Amino acid sequence: MEIRECTEADFEMILEIVNDAAQAYRGVIPGDRWHEPYMDRDELRAEIEGGVVFWGFERDGRLEGVMGIQDRGEVNLIRHAYVRTRVRRRGIGTRLLRHLQGLTTKPVLIGTWAAATWAVAFYEKHGYRLVPEAEKRRLLRTYWSIPERQVETSVVLADARWREGRR
Repeated sequence: MEIRECTEADFEMILEIVNDAAQAYRGVIPGDRWHEPYMDRDELRAEIEGGVVFWGFERDGRLEGVMGIQDRGEVNLIRHAYVRTRVRRRGIGTRLLRHLQGLTTKPVLIGTWAAATWAVAFYEKHGYRLVPEAEKRRLLRTYWSIPERQVETSVVLADARWREGRR
């Protein structure tokens, strides 16, 4: 088992993991935000070209989970955190999150769907806290490139470094 930075050779595997794991959102997130596949090749390529660096949890030569980190100046964003459906709840997401947190001294922000209560709970378990609605909207418009409908239906969680910097 190891965590490693993903390479171009992992592109198809990243896409497979994202689309497998994202099935959890079907029927949970607003219907107008769901599409099949959840992420297509062009969108994944755009995310990578936009600076999202994917890291993968590998076991026996096979990626089981991925999580991206994106440098946005004064903050880093955790992006696209997905673990294969068949190996969820085995600590893979926790290991990836801890690894990515260790890569930066900057404050970390995470955006996710408001209706994905399991994702919100996962990040809260790791010390992240929801930011107030007005701040959420400002952060999503500043650091993410997402449609307004996604801004309306998402939340942002912040780590202790970000919260301390706001006091």
